[in-house]
Amino acid sequence: MVSENSLSSLTRSSTPNLCTSFANRIFADVAGDVTVVVDGESFLLHKFPLVARSGRIRKMVADAKDSNISRLELCNLPGGARTFELAAKFCYGMNFEVTASNVSHLRCAAEFLEMTEDYYEVNLIERTETYLNEVVVQSLEKSVEVLSACETLLPIAEELGILNRCVNAIAVNACREQLVSGLSRLDCESGSAELKGGCIDWWVEDLSGLNIDFYHRVVSAMGRTGVRSDSIVASLMHYAQVSLKGIGKQQIRNPARTNPGAMENTQREIVETLVSLMPTEKSSSIPLSFLFGMLRMAIMVDATLACRLELERRISFRLEMVPLDDLLIPCIQAGDSMFDVDTVHRILVHFLQRIEEEENDDCGYESDGLGSPSHGSVLKVGRLVDAYLAEIAPDPYLSVQKFTAIIEILPDYARVIDDGLYRAVDIFLKAHPMLPEHERKQLCKYIDCQKLSQEASNHAAQNDRLPVHMAVRVLYYEQLRLKSTVSGSSGDGFLSQKISSGIPSAAMSPRDNYASLRRENRELKLEISRMRVRLSELEKEQVVMKQGMMEKSGNGKKFLTSISKGIGRIGIFHGPGGGKQQQSGRKSRASEGKTGRSRRYSLS
Repeated sequence: MVSENSLSSLTRSSTPNLCTSFANRIFADVAGDVTVVVDGESFLLHKFPLVARSGRIRKMVADAKDSNISRLELCNLPGGARTFELAAKFCYGMNFEVTASNVSHLRCAAEFLEMTEDYYEVNLIERTETYLNEVVVQSLEKSVEVLSACETLLPIAEELGILNRCVNAIAVNACREQLVSGLSRLDCESGSAELKGGCIDWWVEDLSGLNIDFYHRVVSAMGRTGVRSDSIVASLMHYAQVSLKGIGKQQIRNPARTNPGAMENTQREIVETLVSLMPTEKSSSIPLSFLFGMLRMAIMVDATLACRLELERRISFRLEMVPLDDLLIPCIQAGDSMFDVDTVHRILVHFLQRIEEEENDDCGYESDGLGSPSHGSVLKVGRLVDAYLAEIAPDPYLSVQKFTAIIEILPDYARVIDDGLYRAVDIFLKAHPMLPEHERKQLCKYIDCQKLSQEASNHAAQNDRLPVHMAVRVLYYEQLRLKSTVSGSSGDGFLSQKISSGIPSAAMSPRDNYASLRRENRELKLEISRMRVRLSELEKEQVVMKQGMMEKSGNGKKFLTSISKGIGRIGIFHGPGGGKQQQSGRKSRASEGKTGRSRRYSLS
């Protein structure tokens, strides 16, 4: 190995003294006879060692009109002047270390200079190829470093196969690391939190330094090789966190952008690529927070519609688990509402399509149970949508059309009671006092007065913001409900009607009969849910009535006590025997009462 002074002895023409001392030490009788210019920098060298190992320089010297040519210029040399300096040292037989940081530049420069075995045994091409095959591809870390260095060496690095070798090496080594760390991961699952944190794949952070094109190739190769989907998702999340940092701040500073620059084009490409790399297996659980974060990024950078639809579709698969705050996506278009209602509407469309597909895929004739997953998901989404409507209702820029579009997209069986919907509509009417009467009626028609609780009905009956016909309907159904409660009826006969109408018709096909039964079964479950809600309300009313009766009975006891004390005081004035006489009188009256009752019973 040569010292640092020896490595720097091959100098540019700006330091001729050092160059002369180097030439005199190696070739004592031969002075520098050629100047090589690379990227504007000159090197004073000798023709003989260069033409002995470089086919390109040999051809340049041979093809020159002047046999005593003293100046050569190398244009577009991969790696530039720094890499040529290392190649020239190799031509002079000087030792230097080939590393992961310079091997790709040296390999491309050697190809450019035609330093093959035809001109010298174990030439620079052979030496760099040996290092790539025996060192780089055996190490995941070195493969990532070499691949990152190839960003400035395109397209020659692609033509030489360096990219493919590094990409495949990263995928294979990551898969090998995954297999080796399997036992340690099992230990992590039963270990402490600190141990679990250390089991995250270490290469996730290394891949975040690649550009998006190279990263796309690496992750695609990992998927083909068999790397776990959770490791790929972790890598995607880390890459997005590193490369998309600050997009929201840029959007806040310039919300009305019209001509996105190169940086925004790059960010758009990153978002679209990361979405395309998400695992497609149903077993892969991508965090909902990451999906919503990517959806917001896609909206901000104006990603393609296909990209946003894919994110919305993935979110719809687990919409029943989405927190309300994630649905409150801000709208970035000026003059529109504060929230992106159209995106939420498309997510609901995807969700309902998925529910319908699941029901159609069920080829059996058994109806769903009361706690079926699809029915439970629809009910959870119904409550989520009502809460979302209440959050966006105060927006003064929100149009009635967008508000009603969210309401009417859900089927009737998605809401057991309409209290949440009534609350959202009431907030909307309060925030839009100038709403025309016909739009108020159009908005209130979505509220089913029969599905309002007692408390909501009382509020609606006294609500001045509602149209008059709405208050009349509420009062009408409250009278019916009160009448059925007093008469002891269980309802309006809805349940019995559904049971009687659920008999399949012989004129219908088995598939139509099955669809009809499923629909009526869904309505029956909805009615049972309503009855449960009503039963809970009646139980609450019963508790209140009991408390009132207990309070009244307590007042009655106090009244009787006061009367008895007064009677006792009267007996005292009658003399010392008054008390005994009173007791005997009670006994006689009691016996008379008993005989009187027995007589009445006997006479009847």
